[in-house]
Amino acid sequence: MADDKNVITVNIVTPAGLVYDHKASIIIAEAVDGSLGIMANHEPIIAPLKISELRVKRVDNPNHENAIAVNGGFLEFSNNVVSIVADSAERARDIDLRRAEYARQKAEENIEKAVETKDKDTEQRARVALARAVNRINVSNHK
Repeated sequence: MADDKNVITVNIVTPAGLVYDHKASIIIAEAVDGSLGIMANHEPIIAPLKISELRVKRVDNPNHENAIAVNGGFLEFSNNVVSIVADSAERARDIDLRRAEYARQKAEENIEKAVETKDKDTEQRARVALARAVNRINVSNHK
């Protein structure tokens, strides 16, 4: 295992509970303001996250990187611990690709209907659902 002073702990929590808990050398996240890479001893930070892929380079296998679909939330880093609180999160290996494709299709249909009826609220919700489905599909390709 890597030297403990060059290791960070990564925890991801959703309303359903703890989704991820591993040691890592680096994580790459997509904050609202842009990409964010965090390694050990990084300055403390709190950042809101976009619907995006989180990549974690684990220390137990340097050639292995976890891909996690994170759907919003925020990241906090201090004392070499990354804590992510997300609306939902799924590891690539746990994503049901068929279900994600179906969600993408339904979201696209809902966007089309909302545009036709000029229902801005429904359109906005459908666009968020589409972004989540596309994120899950993209992350599932990194199994």
